[in-house]
Amino acid sequence: MTLALDGGAPVRTEGWPAWPPPATDEQRALLLEVLDGGRWGATAGTRVEEFAGAFAASVGARHGVCVVNGTVALFLALRALGVGRDDEVIVPAYTFVASATAVVLAGARPVLADVTPGTLHLDPAAVDRLAGPRTRAVMPVHLAGAPADADALGAVARAHGLAVVEDAAQAHGAAWRGRPAGTLGDAACFSFQSSKAMTAGEGGVVVTDDRAVYERVWSLHNVGRRLEGGWYEHPEVGWNLRMTEFQAAVLLPQLGALDGQLAARERAAARLAGGLAAVGGLELLPGPDGTTRHSRHLGLVRYDARAFGGRPKADFVAAMAAEGVPLDAGYRSLSRERALRPYTGEVSCPVAEAAEDSVVWLRQHLLMADDRALDDIVTAAAKVRGAFRAG
Repeated sequence: MTLALDGGAPVRTEGWPAWPPPATDEQRALLLEVLDGGRWGATAGTRVEEFAGAFAASVGARHGVCVVNGTVALFLALRALGVGRDDEVIVPAYTFVASATAVVLAGARPVLADVTPGTLHLDPAAVDRLAGPRTRAVMPVHLAGAPADADALGAVARAHGLAVVEDAAQAHGAAWRGRPAGTLGDAACFSFQSSKAMTAGEGGVVVTDDRAVYERVWSLHNVGRRLEGGWYEHPEVGWNLRMTEFQAAVLLPQLGALDGQLAARERAAARLAGGLAAVGGLELLPGPDGTTRHSRHLGLVRYDARAFGGRPKADFVAAMAAEGVPLDAGYRSLSRERALRPYTGEVSCPVAEAAEDSVVWLRQHLLMADDRALDDIVTAAAKVRGAFRAG
């Protein structure tokens, strides 16, 4: 069968579900309420505070502070936990660059740790080896919507006296052994950027059970004010990093839709795991053992070039796109990001680097598709494999 790249008919010509999903009547009503009410900022309105409390409660945390984005959330959590100049924070090498640049923003140095081959999550043994006298925190990333190994990483953190800041940007609704992501460390940070499971275009939130951490985050994101202080009292240096009432209005109704969306993506992932395995040379990666709820922000698929005639990942991505299936090439290993070298030095993270060369992503909007569309993904992969092997 001739590949679409070579002039053949593509497997799929229909589109895919939109992300974000279409706006709801409830979102429109709340947006108009904010617009017409004239209280557009968080210090004047009530919706940001309402959403912060509702989101924190949804993950089982006592406190929440809404901020401008997920990167800033990580920065604030680190600063609130005392991370600053000359400190080190251990982050995984296979993650979005903001996990590391948030550390830089806090004045500290990111230390890159390799990931586990089976799940691509932060390797607890690597953290144990890298922790030193300047290490103040570790940042587990709940990659693709599956929690990092909270038990093993928590044990390493306790042994070295480290704070744990969860990068839960992709893990809305996820859980580890029944415990929600967001309650597995000293503070956790979620993102509401356009691609995320809950989105307002931009935005973020810090959640924590620690009252002192909450008060510090609140002060830092509100130009150094205190919760009970005066408007022009600024006991410490802070910044205006507040979410707007418009963003909260868009986000509030999404809390009620999240469970259904997660269930749909989990069903899709189960269907695809079997289908892709049957093709050969493709594996939908599992979450770490202990994952009791996976948000399936991404489907991480390991591509074995040997099963595809030795063709590189880039060729597979291009061929699948031509067949109507848009895959994402995924992250570069942070060990290969030259912009980080002044902070990290030259380091080798072989597992993360191998993942850069061999892992492709199915983004969450593909996992919201119906069974026929999911089967098109498998059909396209089988077609590409057959063509690549035939040479």
